[in-house]
Amino acid sequence: MPKVMILGVGVLVLSNFSTSTGVGAQASGVINDTIEAMTPIASTWLPLIVTVAVLAIILTLVIRSFVGANR
Repeated sequence: MPKVMILGVGVLVLSNFSTSTGVGAQASGVINDTIEAMTPIASTWLPLIVTVAVLAIILTLVIRSFVGANR
């Protein structure tokens, strides 16, 4: 999960950096291309990653409750 947050913050920083003054047209174009390349990850894979992470947490809690009940 922290990797997803780092990716999101990185995209926000890149977006703000590309609109700031002092950035050349070529650098701005490269930043925009990078953001555009990351967009499918957020729209396609992110919901699946979050779902799997939540299910893993729930499964861990259920398994711990059964292990703790045997004592």
